Amino acid sequence: MTTISPLATLLAAQQTDPTSTPPFQLVDEHGDLTAAGREVGVDLDLAKDLHADMVLARRLDQEGLALQRQGELHLWLMAWGQEAAQVGSVRALQLSDRVFPSYREHAVALCRGISPADIMRQWRGVAHSGWDPAESNVHINSLVLGTQTLHATGYATGVRLDRSDEVVMTYFGDGAASQGDVNEAFNWAAAGGLPVVFFCQNNQWAISTPTATQMRTPLHVRAAGFGLAGYHVDGNDVLAVHAVTQHAVARVRAGEGPALIEAQTYRLAGHSSSDDPKRYRTDDELAGWQAKDPIVRLERLLRSSGVDDTYFDELQAREEAFAAEVREQCKTLHGDDLAVVFDHTYAEPHPVMESERAQHVARRDRTVA
Repeated sequence: MTTISPLATLLAAQQTDPTSTPPFQLVDEHGDLTAAGREVGVDLDLAKDLHADMVLARRLDQEGLALQRQGELHLWLMAWGQEAAQVGSVRALQLSDRVFPSYREHAVALCRGISPADIMRQWRGVAHSGWDPAESNVHINSLVLGTQTLHATGYATGVRLDRSDEVVMTYFGDGAASQGDVNEAFNWAAAGGLPVVFFCQNNQWAISTPTATQMRTPLHVRAAGFGLAGYHVDGNDVLAVHAVTQHAVARVRAGEGPALIEAQTYRLAGHSSSDDPKRYRTDDELAGWQAKDPIVRLERLLRSSGVDDTYFDELQAREEAFAAEVREQCKTLHGDDLAVVFDHTYAEPHPVMESERAQHVARRDRTVA
């Protein structure tokens, strides 16, 4: 008689195959359509709009870093290389859908009509936040790592209670995925069947920590463990990002539960203007990802699809005018007198606060600019 060992019996309960899927792609890094791309086809008008959005977003980034180096901004967080992930996803939403960003979603803000001045206001140090969320349906930047995912989940709970068809989108990076807040948000959203899409821009580095060191299981695989619909997309392929996000958002809007999208991308610059990426990554790695540049990729597709030089010449002129506008708007930003701080400290007037305000006003001799 064959005897089954207790160990073999126990091993039957072990799950060891979290299956990863390759990132979905419509346009390869050479600008050629993949098999899926040929099947889906290309909407050239959409492709041109997305391309223009990415070009302007990158120019804002370039100007922002230059302004920081000139002392006009105190800090700047770069998103070079991540334009496709941001533009493709936010353009798949309805304007009534609410967005909760981290601190790097400049392209998202531009696509929602937020001015360069309002994007830079916080980084110039003249305000705690740059814009009114009610005007753009984009929440203010969240600087605490991952906290915006909880804000989004809480807001999505309100959407559910209001019986609205609104979808909530929140952005975070691969580093933030290791935070407790983010994992709690995944669980709350899944358990409540909330209308939220979690969009991870996996740019391969959590400041100086590579993704391989952060996690042993890809994020899109972990989605199923929380009860989220998981998607894996080439984050440098703007058309693929747009298509995948559009599908995920439609599913969430139809009441089928929350989703998580992992977009494989790369930040070509440092984590911020204070970071030196040469200290932790190689030139060969950078060159490999530069070859996958999302803007160059889409330009190649547009040109091979018959878009002539007139479009590109007009876009270049528009880009230069936009750059001048960014510089001008930045240098005209000035802060309020510090006395306004007392207006927002308490909901109602407070005797100690009034005394401190009077002391401040009595001795001030300048305003902060």
